[in-house]
Amino acid sequence: MPVVPFKEILQDAFNKRYGVAAFNVINDLTMKAVINAAEIANSPVIIQVSVKTVNAIGIDTLFAMWTEMSRQVKIPLSLHLDHCPDRKLISQCLKKGWGSVLFDASAMTLDENRRQCIQVITEARLYGAGVEGEIDGIKGIEDGMGSDTDSEHKSLEASLDFIRSTGIDCFAPAIGNAHGVYAESPQLDTQLVSDITTSIPIPIALHGGTGLSEEQFKNLISFGCAKVNISTALKITFMQSNLAFLRQAETNNKWDPLSQFNYVSNDLEKMATDYFQIFGSVGRA
Repeated sequence: MPVVPFKEILQDAFNKRYGVAAFNVINDLTMKAVINAAEIANSPVIIQVSVKTVNAIGIDTLFAMWTEMSRQVKIPLSLHLDHCPDRKLISQCLKKGWGSVLFDASAMTLDENRRQCIQVITEARLYGAGVEGEIDGIKGIEDGMGSDTDSEHKSLEASLDFIRSTGIDCFAPAIGNAHGVYAESPQLDTQLVSDITTSIPIPIALHGGTGLSEEQFKNLISFGCAKVNISTALKITFMQSNLAFLRQAETNNKWDPLSQFNYVSNDLEKMATDYFQIFGSVGRA
């Protein structure tokens, strides 16, 4: 069965210290390209969608795409709802068949975040789904979610207490990472990741992966960052590849949409394959 539990995918990666790429796809073409690349690399992969993408495509259409594309795939893969503060949408996605959700209650008080996160986990368990949690907002706006200002960072003790008291499957700490394009190389708090995983063996989700160096990726993965989010890089690749093809089409006065789709898919597959190699997930399926 190719579609496997979120926790199972991440636990293997955590135990063996490789990273599972979690790509924020935006349509059928990007979803298919990422899955194709993962099959060729024999790599597990997580397909993520933002709230904005779910609302744009529609929950039924999006899940039908996922069901068809994942039906005959032999690699482990899972469908994840990224950064969602909307409890109603979380319930709808869980009921539909999403494998996991990130309940983003970082704007709430810690106590309220904990209380509601426990409720989300209770609901998710009814469907065999996993839950990712966070207590500090990750800087940067992505698909209409987030903030360009740093939130007040909680202590290590607060993070550990949250993990223990909620029973989440994956934790997303703020370690100096950010969504979007980095203006300069970020200074990442790898010690916090190490301190968390040394105290509690829980897979860590690394947000804001686009723009980090290969060394930074490998270092964080070695400390337990088993889920590595890639969103901005996919969008940049998608947009720039389309732009390059259209410029050439204009020059040649040849307008072939199917050739454009193939051209863009090839670029997306190469992008995804590069990350599989960096994260050490090639051949891990």
